[in-house]
Amino acid sequence: MNKKILITGASGFIGSFLVEKALEKGYEVWAGIRKSSSREYLQDSRIRFIDLQFGNKEQLTVQLNEFSSQHGKFNYIIHNAGVTKCLDPKDFDKVNFEYTANFIDALTEAGSIPEKFVLMSSLSAFGTGDEKNYTPIKLTDTPNPNTAYGISKLKAEQYLQGKPNFPYIILRPTGVYGPREKDYFLMVKTVKSGLDVGAGFKPQHLTFIYVKDLVDAAFLGLESEIKNRAYFVADGDVYTDKEYTQLVKEAIGKKRVISLKVPLWILKIVSIIAEDISKLTKKPSTLNRDKYKIMKQRNWECDITPLINDLGFSAKYNLQKGLKESIEWYYKNGWL
Repeated sequence: MNKKILITGASGFIGSFLVEKALEKGYEVWAGIRKSSSREYLQDSRIRFIDLQFGNKEQLTVQLNEFSSQHGKFNYIIHNAGVTKCLDPKDFDKVNFEYTANFIDALTEAGSIPEKFVLMSSLSAFGTGDEKNYTPIKLTDTPNPNTAYGISKLKAEQYLQGKPNFPYIILRPTGVYGPREKDYFLMVKTVKSGLDVGAGFKPQHLTFIYVKDLVDAAFLGLESEIKNRAYFVADGDVYTDKEYTQLVKEAIGKKRVISLKVPLWILKIVSIIAEDISKLTKKPSTLNRDKYKIMKQRNWECDITPLINDLGFSAKYNLQKGLKESIEWYYKNGWL
């Protein structure tokens, strides 16, 4: 019998790639999505769907009990559901932390603890890196998140880490890009239009992970004997903001762009205005107070040695290769 895997947040950018990989590996795949969520990238007839009520622990426990009695419990779970932008900053805490805590408790109370539970967290859970000497963030560093998003992710991590009998792996990816992704796509679109807009004058050290490499890391963690560990996930290279723009230009065949460096104080004002407008339009803005703090951060270097040593991770995509594949997809699907 195939092992059952539940992937929450399955309709999103990362989630849809996790589902594809799980199908490729022969799992019985359950996609956790809301009834209102798009199934655009979840068309495979083998996918089974489930709408879990993360906001209500009692209801969630009943759902898990009913599922177990009908199908048996999930062997593996990748908890990828969460929000990266929202109208009310309190929703970061509600969705990323409280819903995760509800899920962990409901799985425990329903006797449905899986063989392995992978939590998709974020490098933002660690906050600002060393912006003086640009040393990489290490697992031994003390997390000090400075965004509502990062704080919510750290709280979810700490809740899970407080459950010693719950077999987990925590992944903290850096900037995730690839086909179907919308935030880095906006940067690509801006460069294609002939503009390179940078945040601040001090160089940024950026790190990236291509979505397919992140998915590989998730399954390495899921299928390994290792448990109750956390890892940073990146491709192992470091780029300045200038180098990133140059690679984007090469990938789209753009020879010249006008480079604009926006002072951080102006960016902060624009972010506040964008957030206020989003409250009026009732649509979350890509630019907001939280995002400003992320754009302001100068050092995103992180130490992935433990990921390599423990799980044998090796990125198949460097930024050049990943951007090429992403941009080909954007053209093919009419995004560019």
